[in-house]
Amino acid sequence: MLHSFAPLEAMNKNGVLKMEAIDINANLREKVGKGSARFARRNGLVPAVIYGNKESALSISIDSKTWKQLVQKQGIYGQLFNIMVKDQKYFVLPRDIQFHPVSEETIHIDFLRVTDKSTVNVGITVEFINEDKCTGLKLGGVLNVVRSQVELACPATAIPEKIVVDLDGLNVGDTIHISSIDLPENCTPTISDRDFTVATIASPRGGMGEEDEDVETSSTEEKTEESVEEESKENE
Repeated sequence: MLHSFAPLEAMNKNGVLKMEAIDINANLREKVGKGSARFARRNGLVPAVIYGNKESALSISIDSKTWKQLVQKQGIYGQLFNIMVKDQKYFVLPRDIQFHPVSEETIHIDFLRVTDKSTVNVGITVEFINEDKCTGLKLGGVLNVVRSQVELACPATAIPEKIVVDLDGLNVGDTIHISSIDLPENCTPTISDRDFTVATIASPRGGMGEEDEDVETSSTEEKTEESVEEESKENE
């Protein structure tokens, strides 16, 4: 059963949207194993485990209706939870969510304990803004999104809700690298060996590049030369 909702996002001191924890109630599972998990699911519960931070694993279960609402939230793997088990509160992140192959219902969740000193790797959604001010898109170009998410190493208590890319003024052929994006404080890409591409402004579909234009010009010139030769023969 859902205990209460904290605000899903809030501004940090730098004006960056970051995730806020959601409070949720859970039951302690006295037994573990497949039998215990099946029993929980038959009773409208989702079996789960809390692990990490050099502490013993804790088997719990969560109300399935409550979890169904939460799991549909974008960026669920970056969502912090305060899980209440009896009188204890556990500060966690979802690390693995198993789904039924047919019904797509959640059948098990792994939660990782975190602290205010923890650093976690999280896939952060990339949002593109000012498409109406993008020169390349106005000319018929196409926004080619290479990465809709970027994995960042972030402080567990300051996970950004999204990364924002401003398309204002970009032209056809421009490439948006990770180095050109303002990342939240203390957040760094987990890919550190290269300046990888996040998106490009591609040429209009059906448009011609320089090579295509050269080929067409050459072909036109050849046809013109052939026509001149044929006219010359007719006049002889």
